[in-house]
Amino acid sequence: MESLNQNPLFVWLAANPLPRFEYQGLSFEAYQESSTRPSQSGFAMRLIYEDLSIEDSLAAWIVSLANSLKLTSLSIAPIRRQVALHCVELAIPVEPSAELLATCPSQVELHLIRGPLPKLSEPGLLVMDMDSTAIQIECIDELAAMAGVGEQVAAITERAMQGELDFEQSLRQRVAQLQGADAQIIQTLCDTLPLMPGLEAMLTELKSHHWRLVVASGGFTPFVGHLKQLLNLDAVFANELVIADGKLAGTVTGKVVDAQFKADVVNRCSQDWLIPAGQRVAIGDGANDIPMVQAADFGIAFHAKPKLAAAADARIRSLDLRVLPYLLQF
Repeated sequence: MESLNQNPLFVWLAANPLPRFEYQGLSFEAYQESSTRPSQSGFAMRLIYEDLSIEDSLAAWIVSLANSLKLTSLSIAPIRRQVALHCVELAIPVEPSAELLATCPSQVELHLIRGPLPKLSEPGLLVMDMDSTAIQIECIDELAAMAGVGEQVAAITERAMQGELDFEQSLRQRVAQLQGADAQIIQTLCDTLPLMPGLEAMLTELKSHHWRLVVASGGFTPFVGHLKQLLNLDAVFANELVIADGKLAGTVTGKVVDAQFKADVVNRCSQDWLIPAGQRVAIGDGANDIPMVQAADFGIAFHAKPKLAAAADARIRSLDLRVLPYLLQF
C-alpha cells in the first residue's frame, strides 16, 4: 500500500500500523500475511484494486459488510506484491452471502478464500492458455481475417469457446478455411502479437520465486514458440499447421492439443519438475480450459466465459493479469 492513500483506514494500514484502529464505529485489528490469520476467523477474502480513488467507497463497503454480519471488530492485513496493484485481506468469522458480496464496488476484484492457497514464495507451476489469456487476441481469428475468411472462422471460434462444439472438430473446421493462404501471414502476426496487460509483470514476479511457466494452447506452434523466446517460458504446447509450398494446407499434423491434452500438461509438467501438491496453478478464459483448471490445484478464470467461471476456484473479472500473484499466499 502507498502513502498516497487518503482514506483514514488505508492510511493507517499502510503505515506499519498500531495493532488497532477505530473507524466508523468498528475496531480494526491489523495482522500480517506471513502470520496466521486470527483464530476466530472462519473465512478470509482478498480485495484487489488499482485506483486509489475508490478507497472511500471500499472502506464504506467494508463497514457495511461488518454491520451486515453484526460484527463489532474486523481483522485486516495488507497484501503486498511486486506488481503495482493494491490489496487487503479481511478475516471474518462467517461466510458472507453472495448477495452481500455482490454489493462490493465493481472496480474491486474480490476473492473469497475457502482453503489453502498455493504459496507464491515456494516453487510452483503455472500453466496458461494463450489466446485471450496470455495474449489479447484469438490467433486463428486473426489469421482468418488476414486470409479473407474472418467471419466464417470467428463464428466457429465463438461457439467452441462457449462449449457448444467439440474442440477438435471445431479446430479442423476453422483450419480448413485457411487452405491456400500465404504462410507469410504467420510471421506477420507473430511480429505483432499483443501481450495481455499485466502478463510480463506477473511472470516476472513468479520467476523471482522460481515458478515454472508453461503455455498450453489450442492455437499454433509458431505463436507459442514466439512467446517462449520472448518471455523465457519453460515449455509450450500447441498445434502444428501443415505448410506446403509456402501455403497453408488447411490441416494440422500430430496430436491435437485439445482440452484433455491441456489438462495432461498440468500433470506431466508437475511430475517432470517435481512440483509438490498444492502448487499447480492454471489460468484460462474459455470452456476448453475447464479440464486444465480442474486438473490444477488452483484454477483461475480470466475474463472468462460463464462455464469456465463456474468451474474455476477464482475469477479475475475486470483487472489484468497482475491480479494473479495476489491470489497466492506469501
